[in-house]
Amino acid sequence: MIGIVGGAGPFAGVDLARKVCEETLASRDQEHLPFALLSTPEQIGDRTAFLVGESAVNPGEAIAAVVLALERCGCAVVGLPCHTAHAPAILDVMHAALARQGSKVRFVNMAEETVRHLGGRFAPRTKIGVLSTVGTQRAAMYPATLGAAGFEVVTLPEPRLDELVHRAIYDPTDGIKVTGAAVSARVRTRLLQAIAELRAAGAAAIVLGCTELPLAVPDVEIDGLPIVDPTRLLARALIRTVAPERLRPAVG
Repeated sequence: MIGIVGGAGPFAGVDLARKVCEETLASRDQEHLPFALLSTPEQIGDRTAFLVGESAVNPGEAIAAVVLALERCGCAVVGLPCHTAHAPAILDVMHAALARQGSKVRFVNMAEETVRHLGGRFAPRTKIGVLSTVGTQRAAMYPATLGAAGFEVVTLPEPRLDELVHRAIYDPTDGIKVTGAAVSARVRTRLLQAIAELRAAGAAAIVLGCTELPLAVPDVEIDGLPIVDPTRLLARALIRTVAPERLRPAVG
């Protein structure tokens, strides 16, 4: 059974579950793969707040508790649809907690799947634009992983990232964490502007480095610029791990 760590954030967990269904070869209910989604947002602290020093509570322990609960439900493989939680400062704590409990679950790393996808699609030294939360950008997760794969990472200056992307996610009025897929025109405009600025900086593709962003930017490409959705890549990797024969052919 596939396990999905929900609650980080809740809309992202539901989006991953939907994409697992979409990427499964199935013509009737009984042909879909079993999965369990456990969403306990009240137990998982804000990942960005921890990484930027606004909270002393590392969410890694709480995330590990969700993974262990999924394992007790029978899940053999687990995905976590939250880029910020993949920062080593959080993910290493999660893995250590799982090891202490003797967990046997296989964790599919969304960031690694994204790098693998880009490596199969783009030549080394290609400039890859990354949109993310401030916390993910400060953690330098994608510059490290993409840089090790030979890519050059293009990001927005932090004030611009905060204005165009971070607020599009966290704004208490119409941020994606409030609206889910019912995205406001203002949020969509901000994100399209951020993508345009990364394109102007030389990006040959854009990685949506926050799992709320595909809800606002479901496009496969924008004016010929490829848009990479790591949540969909994670869904495909989870299926490939448990039942590769049930994976739909890749598109794009």
